[in-house]
Amino acid sequence: MPDFVGPINWLAVLPEIILCSVASLVLVITSGNGGRAGSRTLGFSLLGAVGAFVAAWMLTPGPDAFSGAIAVDGLSRVFSLILAGSAVLTILITAGYTGRWEVQSGEYYALILFATSGMMIMSKGMDMMTIFIGLEVSSISQYILAAFRWHQRRSVEASIKYLLLGAFASGFLLYGIALTYGATGSIQLRDMAAALGDAGVLGNPLLLAGIGFIVVGFGFKVSAVPFHMWTPDVYQGAPTAVTAFMAAGPKVAGFAALVRILGFGFGAARPEWSMILWWLAVLTMTAGNILALVQSDMKRMLAYSSIAHAGYLLVSLVAGAEWGSVGTLYYMVAYALTTLGAFGVVALVRNEEDGGTAIENFAGIGYARPWVGLAMAVFMFSLGGIPPTAGFVGKFYIFGGAVREGFVTLAVIGVLNSVVSMYYYLRVVVAMYMRPAAAGESPLIPANRTITAALAIAVLGILVFGVYPGPLYATAQAAVQGLGL
Repeated sequence: MPDFVGPINWLAVLPEIILCSVASLVLVITSGNGGRAGSRTLGFSLLGAVGAFVAAWMLTPGPDAFSGAIAVDGLSRVFSLILAGSAVLTILITAGYTGRWEVQSGEYYALILFATSGMMIMSKGMDMMTIFIGLEVSSISQYILAAFRWHQRRSVEASIKYLLLGAFASGFLLYGIALTYGATGSIQLRDMAAALGDAGVLGNPLLLAGIGFIVVGFGFKVSAVPFHMWTPDVYQGAPTAVTAFMAAGPKVAGFAALVRILGFGFGAARPEWSMILWWLAVLTMTAGNILALVQSDMKRMLAYSSIAHAGYLLVSLVAGAEWGSVGTLYYMVAYALTTLGAFGVVALVRNEEDGGTAIENFAGIGYARPWVGLAMAVFMFSLGGIPPTAGFVGKFYIFGGAVREGFVTLAVIGVLNSVVSMYYYLRVVVAMYMRPAAAGESPLIPANRTITAALAIAVLGILVFGVYPGPLYATAQAAVQGLGL
């Protein structure tokens, strides 16, 4: 009997096995508890996410697993660590959020774990269909999570918008995969790269059209302009804890997949796709920042901010080479910590539905809730790229890499956009510390132990990686060396 699969390396997917096993266990526990989530559900979910983080940390680079479908390299390790860490912080934020809003179903935690496993598969995939399967496992879980406050029209509406536009984007992605398969005769990234060594294949219009459709599909997933339309409405309508998760994890996974597809599979076609990404980066940075300037709601402002940060990450993909790839990894860590932390603060809003997340409602928070105000200020400074935060170091690597690779104009546009963004980030800090608090009850509830832990981890990570970037830079550098990116 022929061996189609080859030797199975279960350790290569151990983090995903842990996440899926614990998620299934959570569902069993929930079914025996009348569908309600309890302390055991939270404990097992958190333990599963931490276990996946440890398993990813222990991952040893080696040959591709499952007949070349799963990469076992430094990139897999770093991406899995970021995603597992994001899941840990999300669960900590969720634990303090779900009870207050009476969203206590155990399926909530299980879906977070399943979504994280799909994102990890995306980040490790060396086969186009493997990447697509991971994307769909992640996306379907997020569609459900966005509507988890089903008694609210805005939440259900957000889920429907996300589902419809997500399905549309998946169609583009599948069509792109089909076209590139027709041009190269394979869906394995390494085989596709080998096929591009033929000048006839490299100049095939079918290949170029396929790459274009793939960029469109992932452009939706990472909220690149002009495929960003869903982002503000979905971020505002989804439960804030879910928004925190969607703003961090899927963006990291989407860029991880782009790094593999464009770097490994279509590296020989870099002159063609880098020009497309050049313009996407400019449009995404500029539109995201300009639209964020006029927002009065914190969640919508952070949504447009996330669009702008997708533009910064696109700059690093255009730059490529070692500096650009290291900048991508470093910035993903900084972005995930900062975004999760910022939405963690927003999750403390007392009256989320009736305009509670308006920026003006954060007036005086720096004095009424000193610790929360300080944390939010750190997050805003990091998003804006002010030293000594990880956001500043990440932008330095990204724009420095672009300059080193000759994309000076793109780097200048990125720096100017970063300067523009300081207005709406500092606007939040000004509201917290320089405007009097509104009369009556504070708009934020006291942070419980789990949200406090999440905010503390995020602040500590941002400051440590900002003041002492060496270890994280060395880890990112080791992950990309020898990979030909």
